[in-house]
Amino acid sequence: MENKKELSSEQQEELIRALKTRFEKNMNRHIGIDWAKLQVKLESDTEKLWSLNEMEKTGGEPDVVGFDKNSGEYIFYDCSAESPKGRRSICYDREALESRKEYKPDNNACDMAAAMGVELLTEEQYRELQELGNFDTKTSSWVRTPAGIRKLGGALFCDRRYGHVFVYHNGAESYYGVRGFRGSLRV
Repeated sequence: MENKKELSSEQQEELIRALKTRFEKNMNRHIGIDWAKLQVKLESDTEKLWSLNEMEKTGGEPDVVGFDKNSGEYIFYDCSAESPKGRRSICYDREALESRKEYKPDNNACDMAAAMGVELLTEEQYRELQELGNFDTKTSSWVRTPAGIRKLGGALFCDRRYGHVFVYHNGAESYYGVRGFRGSLRV
C-alpha cells in the first residue's frame, strides 16, 4: 500500500459521488442521517476518505449505517452483498499466517484492516449489519475474535444461511476462497 494516505481531489470527488449514490439508493441503512452534514464531515478528514477509498477499491461498498451522538462520528460498514472480493483467501492474523508451513495465503485480515485504517467488524456489529439486509449468503467474513479464543488457536467468522446469521469457529490459519472480512470506520 502507499505510504501517503491521501487522495487527489479527483479521487476524492469520485469517491464522494459513489458514496452519495449508494447513500441515496439505500436510505433504510441510515434513517435520519443528512447527506449534506455527512459530506462536510467526509471532506474535512482526508485520512478517513483514504480509508473509505481502500474499502471501496477492495470491493467493500462502504455505506453509513449509523451516527454516534456522543462522539459526533458517522459509522461506516462494508455493505457489499458478499464478503469483499479484494479481501478473500486470507487467514485471520499475522501469527496464523506465520504458523503455516506451506500453502500460505497472501495476507491476513487483521494486517489488511490495519493497513486500510479500518477495524474488523465485531460479532455484534456483524449482526447489526445483517438487520439491514441479507449479507454473506454465499461467502463468509472473519470477525474480531476474543483474545481467549485466539490464544487457543481459533478465530471466529460469520455468514447468513437458511435465513439465519451463524457464528462459527475455525483455526485462525485457515483460509478459503469465499472468506474475507468486513470493516468498520468512524468518520
